[in-house]
Amino acid sequence: MKGQKISDRYQVIKSIGEGGMANVYLAYDTILDRNVAIKLLRGDLASDEKFVHRFQREALSASSLNHPNIVEVYDVGEDSGNYYIVMEYIEGKHLKDLIKKRGKLTTSEVVDIMMQITDGMSVAHDSYIIHRDIKPQNIMILENGLVKITDFGIAMAMNATQLTQTNSVMGSVHYLPPEQANGKGSSLQSDIYSMGIVMYELLTGKLPFKGDNAVEIALKQLREPMPDIKEELPSIPNSIANIILRATAKNPKNRYTDAREMHEDLKTCMEDARAREAKVQFKYPEHNLDDTKVTKASKVKQKESGEDAIAKQITKNDLKKQNKLLIVLASIFTGLVVMITSVIVLIPIITNQKEITVPDVTNMTVQEAISKLQEVGFSVSDEQQEQSSSEVEEGHVIKTNPAANSKRTKSTVITLFVSMGDTKITIENYVGKNYLEVKGALEALGLNVYYEKKDVDDPDKYKDGEIIEQSVKEGEKLSVGDGITIYVPNIVGKYPDFTDGSYSVEEIQAFCEEHGINLKVNEVMTTEHEDGKIISQDKPKDFTIRSGVTLTIEVARNNGDVVDECDDEARALGQC
Repeated sequence: MKGQKISDRYQVIKSIGEGGMANVYLAYDTILDRNVAIKLLRGDLASDEKFVHRFQREALSASSLNHPNIVEVYDVGEDSGNYYIVMEYIEGKHLKDLIKKRGKLTTSEVVDIMMQITDGMSVAHDSYIIHRDIKPQNIMILENGLVKITDFGIAMAMNATQLTQTNSVMGSVHYLPPEQANGKGSSLQSDIYSMGIVMYELLTGKLPFKGDNAVEIALKQLREPMPDIKEELPSIPNSIANIILRATAKNPKNRYTDAREMHEDLKTCMEDARAREAKVQFKYPEHNLDDTKVTKASKVKQKESGEDAIAKQITKNDLKKQNKLLIVLASIFTGLVVMITSVIVLIPIITNQKEITVPDVTNMTVQEAISKLQEVGFSVSDEQQEQSSSEVEEGHVIKTNPAANSKRTKSTVITLFVSMGDTKITIENYVGKNYLEVKGALEALGLNVYYEKKDVDDPDKYKDGEIIEQSVKEGEKLSVGDGITIYVPNIVGKYPDFTDGSYSVEEIQAFCEEHGINLKVNEVMTTEHEDGKIISQDKPKDFTIRSGVTLTIEVARNNGDVVDECDDEARALGQC
């Protein structure tokens, strides 16, 4: 309840969310003087002793993660049978809310978000910590674009029971890896699959697999191929499509080994050279999954739960049909491979075409390069790729595709990559300037601008939004798409003296609304003060402002000017 204290330390301010696993509250840490978010386990889970122990262990494990893209876990505990986890309070929105509001996002926005998610998950995967429930509802984004991954402790603890929680399964099953729907254990690649689904949803505004219930969706995760994003977004670079394809491979062996590998691939996915790269080919069969054990829970008797339902829906006949289909598809695939291989091998023999070496035309002008390539028998594409380069003069060739010194048959079409010159942006000294103005100017040049608040010793010497530091030094150069972090002072406001006679109740109310403060007004009948005058305030002048707290003020009330009609005789007779 509002005002209640948990463990005699965390004072509940208000409810900020309810979920299948826990209720979330904004609370005030009375010891460290800061707002926090507290998740209280719901009753059915709190009464499960095994789950509680797992939850506490996993939450403590998550508390070891230290990364700007992961919500920090401060404390884990129990109070009167209520098990809770105390976390960093984030004033932002879930990615799911952003998708509902915006629909699909731009490619550059999605790449930026996924870069942050994979960066944070890289730290977890380095410690072999698996989230197991990556979805937009568990990822928050701040107004400055900073992404925060949350729910590590609860998600990890839910590994064995997430499908049995009927009120939470629908939210997670859309991002559920096939191996988890199949009842197998999770791995680092399980998080990769979920991140791939999130990336697809951010780009298209749609979920790849839909159904009327969790069972139907889980079956689609197991059996149906991932929709081709190029059908939804034909102009999207092949590199982006390949990242999603690889991340959402049915066979975990075909996915990225961990989040760091996916992060490294995302770093270069917007480069022009990768826009037309070939479609990724998987090394391992995509349906090399043991479907004879659909779920671990199918081995034990449970009442109607998501896992039981999945186990009942997938019958032996389903599996036989699936196996027959896989055999037919495998045969067709094998035949195609044989045909393609034969064509590749036999055509050069039949036509008696010898392979020739692609000449190195680096640093040549475009016309010189075309002449050189045509001279030895190659064709040159009319479409040229432009790239910035500090080494090759503008208008001259950087490289070719196929690359120089590789062997190709005559008439092979060669694409030229032409230098745009040194198009890097020189960073200036932005200290003392307004953050919003600098942000707009840099983003117009193609840079990604982030900002962070930083504590300062003397906040009075700075203006709100004034830049005090920057991550890239003056004179350094950045390319389009690179990021720079701007630091502004963390100016925490102070309470004014509301009793000095210059404030009305309406003005104090406006002040409280601006700073997220709850106002309580107590009226005091008195003739010592004018009607409406603020008599007292429970937060004194220069007290630090904290959003979510309650300010109590006393306001004088009387009927105006009061005339003392009592004289000495009346008082003596007790008539006053």
